Amino acid sequence: MKLPDSLRDRFKNPLGILIPESEANKSNIQKYLSKNPYLITVGDRTTEKMIEFGIIPSLQIIDNQEKRVKREHAKSNHRFTELACDNPASEITPQSIDMIKKAFTSQTPVRLTVLGEEDLLVIPVCIHAPENSLVMYGQPNEGLVIVNVTPEIRNKTQRLLDLME
Repeated sequence: MKLPDSLRDRFKNPLGILIPESEANKSNIQKYLSKNPYLITVGDRTTEKMIEFGIIPSLQIIDNQEKRVKREHAKSNHRFTELACDNPASEITPQSIDMIKKAFTSQTPVRLTVLGEEDLLVIPVCIHAPENSLVMYGQPNEGLVIVNVTPEIRNKTQRLLDLME
C-alpha cells in the first residue's frame, strides 16, 4: 500500500505524546514505562537511545538509516530474535505486516530489520501490538513520540491504513 502525496500531512501529526528532544531523557521516558512492559521502538535513533538508557525494547524496528542517511547498526549486547522484511519508502507492504505480526509471537527481544524504510510501520505496529503496549518513534526535528496502544489508537491507525492506496 502506498501513501499518496495528498495524505502526507495527515501522517505527520504525532499519534501520541510528543516529548521535545531536549526533554527525551531516561527519567522522563521511564515515567511512561512502569505500567507498559511491552515496548516497541520504530527507528534507529529511538532504538539506540533506549538501549543506551538500559531499556531493551521488546520489538525494535530499524532500517539502518537516520533521516534517509545510512548509519551504523543500532548496537546492543543483548541477543535478540532477528527478522527482516522489504518495505520501500512511502509504503507498507503485506510482507512487513506479516513480519510485524510474527514479531509479536516471537521470543523477545525481537529486532526487525527493514530493507527500505521503516517510518510508516508505526501504523501496522499500533494496529497489531498487544493491548497496552507502548510504541516509541522519532518525530523528525521535534522529539520522541510515545503512544499507548488502546482500542482508540488501533481504530485511528486502521483508518490511516485504509486511506492508503
